[in-house]
Amino acid sequence: MIRFKLFVIFVGFIFCVTKISIAQVVSNQATQSPSGAQEAEVELYAKSPPLDLNLTQLEYPYPVHFFDTQLGGVKVKMAYMDVMPVGKPRGNVILFHGKNFSSDYWGSTIKDLTQAGYRVIAPDQIGFGKSSKPEVAYHFDDLCANTFQLLKHLHVRQVNVVANSMGGMVGVRFVRLYPKTVRRLVLENPIGLEDYSKAIPAQPNEVLLKLEMAQTEASYRKFMHSYFPNWQPQFDSFVENYVRIKNGPDYERFSMTSARTFQMIAERPVVSDFPLIEAPTLLIIGQLDHTVFGRRFAPADAVKSMGDFVKLGSDVASIIPHATLVAVPNVGHVPHLESHELFMDKVLQFLN
Repeated sequence: MIRFKLFVIFVGFIFCVTKISIAQVVSNQATQSPSGAQEAEVELYAKSPPLDLNLTQLEYPYPVHFFDTQLGGVKVKMAYMDVMPVGKPRGNVILFHGKNFSSDYWGSTIKDLTQAGYRVIAPDQIGFGKSSKPEVAYHFDDLCANTFQLLKHLHVRQVNVVANSMGGMVGVRFVRLYPKTVRRLVLENPIGLEDYSKAIPAQPNEVLLKLEMAQTEASYRKFMHSYFPNWQPQFDSFVENYVRIKNGPDYERFSMTSARTFQMIAERPVVSDFPLIEAPTLLIIGQLDHTVFGRRFAPADAVKSMGDFVKLGSDVASIIPHATLVAVPNVGHVPHLESHELFMDKVLQFLN
């Protein structure tokens, strides 16, 4: 009888332990499944056709041409779109893209500018988009020199510059190096409004490459959301193109080029150039932008005061001699996509 009671107690104990274990497993699965479901949900482009190093298979909004030049002693090809004006010509505009974009994201801007009478030239800087990606060091002044040579090749003597994000840093150096070439300058949420080198420690290419290679569709989508606080379905094309490159044969080479262009931004602050800009300048600043170049490497205390585009835009507008500031509410890093009509209205008023 005692043995039977001990047996019953033992079985009951095992049953309770098993029940608790099962409950814990179910609980864990219930906790993890939404995350797992979300992870599966965002893997939308795993089967999308891959892209090679120069995005050969990616269609641009206008025909793409190529200009033979060199960077760091290496022969390269610079891709560009050159779209003629509709109606009476008003002048020329050159567009400078950001680090995580190519010139194709200017499609709607090109359309509206050409309709307004402007010839529009939209290059992919060397190291980006459909242009060559040589294994050399990258520098803003070299990109500017190639852009200047492209304009000479096209027999264009004077341009209005419209520049977004990293393109703003290119634009600032371009107007400083070639002041007689630039009629007017538009800076759209440019990075470089503050000196990142004061807070962001230097990073070796190996670290940058490792981080690039570890990127996933989900993490890249999250990164893109930081640019676009008012996310729209069409912005997911940036995620799709990234996944297609990642699934292509040249992703490691692409990632190393990204690391090298990171160094270009890190090594050359443009803050000291702002007071020396002679051209009339329009600053268009999305007020929800909090972009900090190299944020992940900055100490937490340092980054708290960085990326305040509301203050940065106002401060920089006060030191550029002939600057006008347009603050765009409820918009992030890329106003020409997030609030296109307002962006174009302000740009055309300024250019005209």
